[in-house]
Amino acid sequence: MDAEFWHARWETNQLGFHQEAHNPMMVAHAGLLGLEPGERVFLPLCGKTLDIGWFLSNGQHVLGAELSALAIEQLFENLQLDPERTPVGDLVRYSAGSIDIYVGDIFALTAQTLGPVQAIYDRAALIALPADMRPRYAEHLVELTQRAPQLLVSVEYDQSEMAGPPFSVVGAEIEQLYAPHYEVKKLASADVPGGLKGICKADQTAWLLR
Repeated sequence: MDAEFWHARWETNQLGFHQEAHNPMMVAHAGLLGLEPGERVFLPLCGKTLDIGWFLSNGQHVLGAELSALAIEQLFENLQLDPERTPVGDLVRYSAGSIDIYVGDIFALTAQTLGPVQAIYDRAALIALPADMRPRYAEHLVELTQRAPQLLVSVEYDQSEMAGPPFSVVGAEIEQLYAPHYEVKKLASADVPGGLKGICKADQTAWLLR
């Protein structure tokens, strides 16, 4: 899996990972992040998620990182915003009002470029990455945000029944990745309605890391 895989998914509109409603785990548990109006929340590998609009409507400043420029063009079109596009090293920053999205390789994003972050919301980043990339991603996220508290949403299913992404990431792996930096707390788990892509039974779990 490489950048071309994800560019192809967006170009061919193969967006099974995109949800057409706010994530219920996010709605139920985002309050535990303790975000005040004006504070900054980071959404890694954000795509055009509708959850961005939820945070904006609650007064937060949204920061994001996304590989696909097409995804972010669609995001701003859906938000009815005309972004300013600014090259920042190997990335391009899309900015409008209370939203800044960095388009390009998330590993090219630095803490200095991102600026202060009060919280992280990861619904689709960790589970989008294969197992050999997840440790590097987790360490990079911690470094980027100076261990900002995190609401993480994972999925678990029998990986033999379906090839990812999204990949099955079990609780033991989340502990292994993040326990050196956070207290890891499981908040809730529920069946994915209709199964994962309609193929296999899956559970979605919310975690609070702080």
